[in-house]
Amino acid sequence: MTQRSKRRRSRWLSPFQVTRQLQSAILCRMEREIDLNEEDVEWLAVAPETVDRHSTGPLPVRSAKLWSLVLEARYLPARLEPDGNGWRVMVPAPRLAEAERELRLFVEENRHWPPSPPPTRPQINNALAALSVLLLVATFYNVTLLPVTLPDGQPLDWLEAGSGKAGRILDGEWWRLITALTLHADLTHLFSNLAIGGIFIVYLCSDLGSGLAWALLLSCGALGNLANAYVQLPSHDSIGSSTLVFAAVGVLGASNMVRHRHHALKRWPLPVAAALSLLVLLGTEGKNTDLGAHLFGFLFGVLLGAVTAHVAGTRGRPGTLLNVLLALLSIVVVVGAWWWGIMAA
Repeated sequence: MTQRSKRRRSRWLSPFQVTRQLQSAILCRMEREIDLNEEDVEWLAVAPETVDRHSTGPLPVRSAKLWSLVLEARYLPARLEPDGNGWRVMVPAPRLAEAERELRLFVEENRHWPPSPPPTRPQINNALAALSVLLLVATFYNVTLLPVTLPDGQPLDWLEAGSGKAGRILDGEWWRLITALTLHADLTHLFSNLAIGGIFIVYLCSDLGSGLAWALLLSCGALGNLANAYVQLPSHDSIGSSTLVFAAVGVLGASNMVRHRHHALKRWPLPVAAALSLLVLLGTEGKNTDLGAHLFGFLFGVLLGAVTAHVAGTRGRPGTLLNVLLALLSIVVVVGAWWWGIMAA
């Protein structure tokens, strides 16, 4: 065979064929492993204190098995033997130093892994206050059904005075950003928002405090209605507290994301992903669903919720006095918005 044909043949060798050099290396490795498995080879125990300075005495079975797996992954033979109340890892004497070095590297790289979960924050026992506000929302719906006469003798049309008409909002009727959140089309609309939103809102009030939670939700709802007015036609009209509901979902998702930000990259975005799934499942169905209001309420909930969670995590939750002031401010904003709306009707 000529030199040219040899080169051509070597060029078309299958990647699964073993060359003489590789075969020699494999045989040497096998002979080395066979020599280490012979009975006359002395096996020594890995001293736990030489691997991890925090370890003393025999290893628990879980640690011993883990160390054995680490050594096997590094092609170092290992055995487990009972040692009193624990276990010890045995390696061939010629490989002891190498085994201890590999185990030290493993222990140092994984000393603080997985990260400890964030400390649980005690919940505030204010579910009754949150439910009372939701009851007021239901009561206000009944008020809007009653005939009310304005000072000029004209009957008050609650929807005309307070709905979120995009054109009116952009013309300066700011109160509609708030009043639209308190109106509902019918009992089905009302009860669906209270039943679904009540779960998230009550939990949010218990987590942050009633005053901060409602102030945050009103801010997200107003900003969501404002953003929705900008992207919709001037004739677009919307009512309902569902913007608040999805704002609460966004706040809760962002709050949990901030608390778990030190965990694995694949785990900490999960709260917001779960909240986004709720938006898709609950906020896109129905003939009269205002998807824009739901989406913007959710997005502002995520944004303001992340900021609030960061501040609350560094400085703590607001105290009772601040929560009371924020609750009073929320009431003043809602009442003031309706006052402006009624006076302008």
